[in-house]
Amino acid sequence: MARYTGPAYKKSRRLGFSTLENGKELARRPYAPGIHGADKRRKVSEYGIQMQEKQKVRFMYGLNEKQFHKLFEKASKMKGNTGHNFLNLLESRLDNVVYRLGLAKTRRAARQVVNHGHITVNGVKVNIPSYQVKVGDIVAVKENSSDHPAIKEAVEATLNRPAFVEFDAKKMAGKLLRLPDRSELNQEINETLIVEFYNR
Repeated sequence: MARYTGPAYKKSRRLGFSTLENGKELARRPYAPGIHGADKRRKVSEYGIQMQEKQKVRFMYGLNEKQFHKLFEKASKMKGNTGHNFLNLLESRLDNVVYRLGLAKTRRAARQVVNHGHITVNGVKVNIPSYQVKVGDIVAVKENSSDHPAIKEAVEATLNRPAFVEFDAKKMAGKLLRLPDRSELNQEINETLIVEFYNR
């Protein structure tokens, strides 16, 4: 299945979950789209609940099914809690780190910024959104892209950044200080359901 590029608000309403993590999609109409969207009498099976949880996280991070499953398999081979390892792998993707540093307003915008070659990692241009950033790596805006209007606007609009990243607005550079604690990530996600879904 290809990566979803349609309306984010519509997908968030279908899942009953803010994939943009700001709650704006559900503020006015907190029910599924369509004529029967407000009718919540539909029963969902255990498989359906697990599938929905997987879709929530997949759409939130903007991955296609193949990428998502591949990353889960990598997490399952690591030591420790598979669910938490999986979320850490998602969080350390370059497009997500760019988003967390405030260089883009959404993950989708961050993916585009990386694709268009505006980002460097440790001084080397990287245009692969799935690139795994390691703790301590310096993620910066390329020198001749520092005046990019969308990047400047995003940096000025970002007031709070998570504690696991550090950003210097003058240098337009930041780094991943450490992997995030589970308490610092979205509390609406139940990664255990995703583990159960793939381990069926």
